[in-house]
Amino acid sequence: MTRRIPGRYVALGDSFTEGVGDASRHLPNGVRGWADRVAEALARDTPGWEYANLAIRSKRLRHIIAEQIEPALAMEPTLITLYAGGNDVMDVGTSITSILDQYEFLVSRLAESEATILLFTGYDVEVSPLLAPLRRKNHAYNLGIKAIAAKYGATVVDYAALQAYANPRMWCSDRLHMSKRGHKYLAAHVLEVLHVSHGIVLKEKSHPPKLTWKQRGHGHYLWVAQWVVPLIGRKIRRTTLGDALTPRWPEPLRVPPRKGLKKVARSQSSTAAS
Repeated sequence: MTRRIPGRYVALGDSFTEGVGDASRHLPNGVRGWADRVAEALARDTPGWEYANLAIRSKRLRHIIAEQIEPALAMEPTLITLYAGGNDVMDVGTSITSILDQYEFLVSRLAESEATILLFTGYDVEVSPLLAPLRRKNHAYNLGIKAIAAKYGATVVDYAALQAYANPRMWCSDRLHMSKRGHKYLAAHVLEVLHVSHGIVLKEKSHPPKLTWKQRGHGHYLWVAQWVVPLIGRKIRRTTLGDALTPRWPEPLRVPPRKGLKKVARSQSSTAAS
């Protein structure tokens, strides 16, 4: 992206873009995430950038179409990022044809804005052998995203091809969401795709020590108890972690070049308290 005048960045999607896994008690919904980091870097590089983030965890494509398209287009963005469909891929019984039809409809509408559009492939997370059949579905999803991006002139951030995510340190304890380190790495990669300078520095870290079979078994037991069982319970009850949440940054806001979005959050908290 060669633009060197401030624009308006709108981020759409689910937990990936909301920032789940990158905890921050100072920011809305208790998370920060790669999109916030991208917005802050844009504002440091070219002061005056505005930013909105409509993403909410657990949202499916149908929710993003119903709840996020029109507000996003009304903001007249110059940059849009969209990660969507991962939850649909993981849902049992969903058709890849239906998923890609919804995804294409979403992208076709966003393309009406004439904004720069960044789309993302989905990473093949090595969560558990039990979920191996989902990988074939994810491969088809990724091929579809690339075809749709080519059709509508969008840029693909090939998240699935980023080898750095083979390191377990890039993932949080649920094995599905990026850790703080993972979010920082992705923010740096997105900024490089946009040809925007940034100060994000990641120290090289080796893979964690190899676990014994006993440690692996115990870790898998904890993962099932703490994450899988609650997830199944929510599916049975037809609830999600995003049901009670609202978008973190629902309206375009001017991102301060210094102190970034934490400064905005403090200001909003002070206004609410007065």
